[in-house]
Amino acid sequence: MSDSTLINIKNLVNRFGSQTIHDGLDLTIKENEIIGIVGASGSGKSVLVQSILGLHKPNEGEVLFKGRDIVQMTQEEVLGFYEHWGVMFQGGALFSALSVVENVELPIIEHYEIDKELARQVAVSKLQAVGLDKQAYNKYPSELSGGMVKRVALARSMVLDPDILFLDEPTAGLDPISASAFDDLIISLKENLGLTIVIITHDIDTLVKVCDRVAVLVDKKITVDTLGGIMEHENEWIQSYFHGERMRALKEPGQQNRGSNG
Repeated sequence: MSDSTLINIKNLVNRFGSQTIHDGLDLTIKENEIIGIVGASGSGKSVLVQSILGLHKPNEGEVLFKGRDIVQMTQEEVLGFYEHWGVMFQGGALFSALSVVENVELPIIEHYEIDKELARQVAVSKLQAVGLDKQAYNKYPSELSGGMVKRVALARSMVLDPDILFLDEPTAGLDPISASAFDDLIISLKENLGLTIVIITHDIDTLVKVCDRVAVLVDKKITVDTLGGIMEHENEWIQSYFHGERMRALKEPGQQNRGSNG
């Protein structure tokens, strides 16, 4: 994990009417790290990511990406930054009328004036990177398993060669074996491609196995540490979440330790 800061969020405030979601939130995201974001429902996980992506303008604060404040950018300037990040939506958000490979190549076609054959080659290379069987390339989303949909969505999020990926509940709905395989894939992308990856997740297994650091949204701010450091935090919600039944099961003898990939 690099010490270089890719994203630096300072004193972020997000309000909706009289309701304050974030109140003076600070967060740094480093290059080539995997950071997991967790929090109770309504804690503002999605709003935080939307603020980073320039999809939501916060009431106060700075969101610095490579030193530039996204909050102060015009919409046109924000659009110019989209190639720097990739987003994998929870349900995949694939276009049902397009084949797998057409879904993946679509962002290239929309962003660049390049030859159709070259766009197809890039899309295929990303599908290969996520380990999707080539027999699935011409299938439609309705013909895919849940795990395959996740891999296609991940390939599409990578197709513009972004600096950072945002993954929304990447293992949600997967069986334990498929979820573990997807965790392994995330780790390999970080190690082999040098990607920075932000994961919104409720999956304890993913937090334990994959994440270098964990960021917990609680009391309108954010607490960030290694998993071990987070587990020692005295906040009641954090204690309840990280010392619950699932975490105790992972600690039992004979259970695989899916700890930080370091």
